[in-house]
Amino acid sequence: MKTSFKVSFGGVIGALSLVLMLLTSVIPFGTYAFPAFAGMLLISVVIELGFSWAFVVYTVVSLLSMLLLTDKEAALYYVFFLGFYPIIKGFIERISLKSVQYLLKFLLFNVCMVVVFYISIYLFSIPKESFSIFSVYLPWVFLLLGNFVFLIYDYCVSKVVTIYLVKIHKLLSNKTKL
Repeated sequence: MKTSFKVSFGGVIGALSLVLMLLTSVIPFGTYAFPAFAGMLLISVVIELGFSWAFVVYTVVSLLSMLLLTDKEAALYYVFFLGFYPIIKGFIERISLKSVQYLLKFLLFNVCMVVVFYISIYLFSIPKESFSIFSVYLPWVFLLLGNFVFLIYDYCVSKVVTIYLVKIHKLLSNKTKL
């Protein structure tokens, strides 16, 4: 595969990811959804170009998101989990034991979400009291619910990989041979 194709493919996917990230500033409920979709776009880079190219695209989109986005929470979710998880997932799933795979996936998710929480508080100066309603400390509730949502997200990423391999990868393989 020619280097020009790799650069242009990575650039297009990076640009699409950045557009999705910028939409978080326009559509408020997209704070979680758009970074997840932007991360899923990296699946195509992993399949077509490899892990190293995917990390380059992830890094560029992460830096530009942190610089350009007004919704810093969405940028944090992309940088600290949703952007690199579709890339890392392939490495984790090379482990033969499913129980160890899921243990690593959930450990990674929980550590990343706690890091995002503390960065939000200490770097962006969000008061801890704003996370309490009726004396219930909501980050623990969100983390618990987030684990269920993560399970669904992990399943969806697997299905996107399958659909991409079955439908789009074959189409791109035929086009690049011409």
